[in-house]
Amino acid sequence: YYWVNCFERVNKDELIEKEMLKIRQEHANAGYRPMSELLKQRGYHVNHKKVQRLMKKLGLRVTSYWHKSRNKYNSYKGKVGTVAKNKLHRRFRTSIPHQKITTDTTEFKYYEDGIQ
Repeated sequence: YYWVNCFERVNKDELIEKEMLKIRQEHANAGYRPMSELLKQRGYHVNHKKVQRLMKKLGLRVTSYWHKSRNKYNSYKGKVGTVAKNKLHRRFRTSIPHQKITTDTTEFKYYEDGIQ
């Protein structure tokens, strides 16, 4: 019965939600930090966690960013040093122990584009 009573509750954050939608029309990509400051300027003193929760509920997402810190890291510097000769030519079998010891130095990077 707790959940039945929850459905009949009045939304106590309705005024804040309406104000957030007005702010969103003026500032298209305001995140939770600017949204919190703009709400304070308009007389609504709301915790940033509540602003985050309400923005998630209303589906207000940031699609563009101010800083260019979203670039992928790439450590490739081109050909540095000398490349060793291929002496094995894929002939890995031998009758003498420890004559041919190999390793794999492959590095895989996994990125998903579009995560927000």
